[in-house]
Amino acid sequence: MNAMTATPRGAALPREIWVLVGASFLIAIGYGIVGPALPNYATSFDVGVTAASVVVSAFAFVRLLFAPMSGRLVTRFGERPIYLWGVSIVAVGTLLCAVATEYWQLLLFRSASGVGSTMFTVSAIGLLIRISPPEARGRASSLWGSSFLLGGIAGPVVGSGLVAVSLRAPFLVYGIALVLTTLFVWWQLRGSELVSRPAEDDTVAMTFPQAMRHPSYRAALASNLANGWVVFGVRMSLMPLFVTAVLAKDEAFTGIALAVFAAVNAVSLLYVGKVADERGRKPPALVGLALLAIGMGGMGFTSDPWLFLGAMVVAGLGAGALNPAQNAAVADVLGSKARGGSVLAGFQMAADVGAVVGPLVAGAVAEQWSYAAAFALTGGVAAVALVMWLGARETLPAKE
Repeated sequence: MNAMTATPRGAALPREIWVLVGASFLIAIGYGIVGPALPNYATSFDVGVTAASVVVSAFAFVRLLFAPMSGRLVTRFGERPIYLWGVSIVAVGTLLCAVATEYWQLLLFRSASGVGSTMFTVSAIGLLIRISPPEARGRASSLWGSSFLLGGIAGPVVGSGLVAVSLRAPFLVYGIALVLTTLFVWWQLRGSELVSRPAEDDTVAMTFPQAMRHPSYRAALASNLANGWVVFGVRMSLMPLFVTAVLAKDEAFTGIALAVFAAVNAVSLLYVGKVADERGRKPPALVGLALLAIGMGGMGFTSDPWLFLGAMVVAGLGAGALNPAQNAAVADVLGSKARGGSVLAGFQMAADVGAVVGPLVAGAVAEQWSYAAAFALTGGVAAVALVMWLGARETLPAKE
């Protein structure tokens, strides 16, 4: 029995996990800094709203396209180098965005950042799997997700001050922060035996088709697609429009609603990680998807602001309960050696597909029929994932 499998439940997590958590927080702050500034920065090049939207969408689109290649790179070269190269690419792309002089340059450099983003995302998940004790994967995933969430909350606050200075300032600050983050992670992990793969490691990598034979992995793909559809798609695109058109509230109320979602999400993340390690991955995944389906499905039928905020609380709790459980389940299927970049890439792609397709489909339904129908569809996507998790097997090592 190796050191990781012997780690008792509740023991301190390895130092390397805290390094990744800290890096995730810094990266998320930067993403939150440039996100609100990007559309206005794009229009400063004398282009219309459509062209500005293309710059925003290009990042997610390139992430989706490059995810399979990122998985192969992780399998071939290992998680640590691909993580460092990925963050470095985003750093260079962001700094170049700060000095762009034409629209096509901004589009090119932002798209290139999407390549680096999927590289460090896939490799970071692989690193978490490698260095997390099997009985603490839920806690590790909770910490990593919470750090990204909190960074995303703090980012826009910092970014609003930088935009007042210059539209280029957020990109310059984020690029410099990413350079420092890359150096920090390299310095902290350069001699880590826990992170490094043994030179004689000849473990056969798990392929995506092999992982697809596992019902728990198929369920995790479905739930991550639902997560991307709801959290990264509909929540950011359709929900603000609903607040204005149906609730007749302004952008300030939208900000309050998003803050409520993030707050309960963070609280749920911190608690559920421990539950997933003690009770199993399946129970919190089922509860999370049920809450997500109820919260989002019922949101479109509310006309009272307080009921709407209540639905946001339910959905936020559901999203927070789901993430540690599904991430830990994928880690269990893959195993501690984490030799399966395509498996990790497929899991990440599911969320990206949901984030890209969700707003398009839900937006079209809202336009053709109603907001209630669009939110009901969104809740239905979570409900389908719930059905798939009902047929999944428990993957917690102690219970499998």
